Amino acid sequence: MRSFGVEEELLLVDPGTGTAVARSEAVTGNADDAPGSELQRQQVETDTAPCTSLDELAEQVRDRRASAAKAAEAEGCQVAALATSPLPVRPKTTAGDRYERMIEAYALTAQEQLTCGCHVHVGVESDEEGVAVLDRIRPWLPPLLAMTANSPFWQGDDSGYASYRQQVWGRWPSAGPTEPFGTPEAYHEAVRAMIDSGALLDEGMVYFDARLSRHYPTVEVRIADVCGLADDAVLLAAVVRGLVETAAREWRDGEPPAPVRTEVLRLASWRASRSGLTGELVHPVTGRPASAGGVMRALLDHVEPALSDLGDRDAAEELMGRLVRGGTGADLQRRAYKEGDLAAVVREAVSRTLRR
Repeated sequence: MRSFGVEEELLLVDPGTGTAVARSEAVTGNADDAPGSELQRQQVETDTAPCTSLDELAEQVRDRRASAAKAAEAEGCQVAALATSPLPVRPKTTAGDRYERMIEAYALTAQEQLTCGCHVHVGVESDEEGVAVLDRIRPWLPPLLAMTANSPFWQGDDSGYASYRQQVWGRWPSAGPTEPFGTPEAYHEAVRAMIDSGALLDEGMVYFDARLSRHYPTVEVRIADVCGLADDAVLLAAVVRGLVETAAREWRDGEPPAPVRTEVLRLASWRASRSGLTGELVHPVTGRPASAGGVMRALLDHVEPALSDLGDRDAAEELMGRLVRGGTGADLQRRAYKEGDLAAVVREAVSRTLRR
């Protein structure tokens, strides 16, 4: 039973106006179980412990969100699971040498980088297994972005994208999909070459869509927006664990990675960022346009044996059905905007963040 865990970045907002507020230092110092800080002072990060069951993970995701909300409330603000701020905001950088170096090195790219993602860690037995997994999950990462798209607004305007966070995040020099690595040695050599180039400050800035964790024996999938609903984060975690288990089995059975070019993966990610679950996506197997519903079905079918063995199939099917019927976070934000204004979008998001 592979362990897995979730890291979520949450936006700090003013209860009245919905504007993002720079209070992370106070919020993160509020309690022993308070969230951690991130690049910008308008956001905080929560993380679960390693879990083995989906029920355990779901409870921890909800508990971490509730703890973050409590810590924020004590400082006069709220947390919202929004991948970008709907209202205009000027990010304020968290104090610290590394963050200051990032601002100096990357200028406007870092200054504007107020985005919130969801990262899923899944345990692997070795770097060899981990790299084998990275090489085999590549085509299936863009659908994860489509199903979690939760950032349609940017600086007060509708961006036209379901996940504009992906467009902003893609400005980092190391962000995006990768070529297959083949071996752990090749993976680590690629990382060393990137750092030696001088374009990255350190290994922590290797922002691949999926990577080997620096600190834990896990594969870390980083492509997703933070999910508006805790249930959607749970679905994402279940599917990612299923993808990792499926890929590891393929590797053990001697199945090679699919020969998908990185250029096509970039297009697939762009399409997922633009469309979410509305319209067509790039099919992970054929590389051709396909309905979003059809791609979600293909994703679940691909990981079905692993989900069944892990005991997650029924929950994943139910949660995916709800998501496809109800829409992504981007869809829900746009619906709220039609009925009100951007402040109403934020209020709805605050409510959804803690909804069970």
